[in-house]
Amino acid sequence: MITTEIILLVLLAYLTGAFPSAVWVGKTFYKIDVREYGSGNAGATNTFRVLGKGAGIPVLFMDILKGCLAVNYALLISNSSELSPELFFENQLAFGIAAVIGHLFPVYTGFRGGKGIATMMGLLIGLNPLAALFSFLVFVVVFLVSKYVSLGSIVASMAFPVFVMFVLNSDNSSLNLFSIFVPILSLITHQKNIERLIRGEETKVIFGKNKNNEKDS
Repeated sequence: MITTEIILLVLLAYLTGAFPSAVWVGKTFYKIDVREYGSGNAGATNTFRVLGKGAGIPVLFMDILKGCLAVNYALLISNSSELSPELFFENQLAFGIAAVIGHLFPVYTGFRGGKGIATMMGLLIGLNPLAALFSFLVFVVVFLVSKYVSLGSIVASMAFPVFVMFVLNSDNSSLNLFSIFVPILSLITHQKNIERLIRGEETKVIFGKNKNNEKDS
């Protein structure tokens, strides 16, 4: 049942996800708007590309934290302890998705956000930490080998439903269905990256300040 309380928590989750970590860090500490350089996205990947690891790592963790926080807003529901595990999980999922949407379309910065992968990772950690850890390890391996954050994100997102349904043998139909949605969203948000990867034009992440990158919108 959708109540006023649920609607308000969904709004809170959206506003949490919409916090522009990359823009805030860039403007506050570097006097640079990362949206004006690199890929033009307000996300962790572009922050690494434009400002380096000193800015990229904090932005990455803040974006992950947004997803984790939103999932746990389910604990704020007045009768959360009385909810069935299935309904509690569905509320967690709804709040997490709201945070991802907030990151993609942040009201604070004219609905111009990032790709939502780090916030999605936070959501996955909140829903199923073990599967999220497996996916993160896949990301790390692919990134270290290829130096492409985008490729690591795409492959890790594809690994998530495999881990959920075939390694962990999840019997949670909502989680299984959502796990299939994860790589779909990743492919949609990474369309331009995929095109550049195919052409051999995707930028490898160099851990150093590089604000002169040509904008590749």
